[in-house]
Amino acid sequence: MSIKSINKNSKGFSLIELMIVVAAVAILAAIAIPSYQNQVIRSKRADAMGAVLAASQAVERFKANNNFSYTGASNALFSTQVPADGGSAYYTVAISNVTASTYTITASPTGSQPASDGAISIDQAGNKGWNGKTCWPESGSTC
Repeated sequence: MSIKSINKNSKGFSLIELMIVVAAVAILAAIAIPSYQNQVIRSKRADAMGAVLAASQAVERFKANNNFSYTGASNALFSTQVPADGGSAYYTVAISNVTASTYTITASPTGSQPASDGAISIDQAGNKGWNGKTCWPESGSTC
C-alpha cells in the first residue's frame, strides 16, 4: 500500500481545519461573553429600579397613614436589598433626607454589581436619578 492511497482514504480533520474552528469559536466567544455580561448588569439594574419604585410606594402609603407626613419613615417599610428574597444582594436600598415633606430613596450597587454602574434614586416628587444624571436608564439604556 502506498502513501498516496493512505492519504486518499484518510477521514478526519487536519490541524489547519481544527485551528480554523478554534479561531471561529474564539471570535464568537469574544463577542458573546461581554454582551452577556452587559445584559446581566442591565437586568440587575432593572430589578433595582423596581425595588426603588416599590419602596417609594411604601413610603407614600406611610405618609397617607400618618397625617400626610413622611416624618418617621424608615428602611423598615420596605426590603433593603435587591433581590428581596434574601439571596446574594447586588443592590442595597435605603431612605434618606426624611423630613415632613421630603425623602430620597437610593439603591446603591453592591456585591456582584459593579460600583461604576452608579446609584439609582427617586425623591418624593418623583425626580429620578442615576449615576449623577437626572434620569433613569429605562429598559437598560443609558440616559
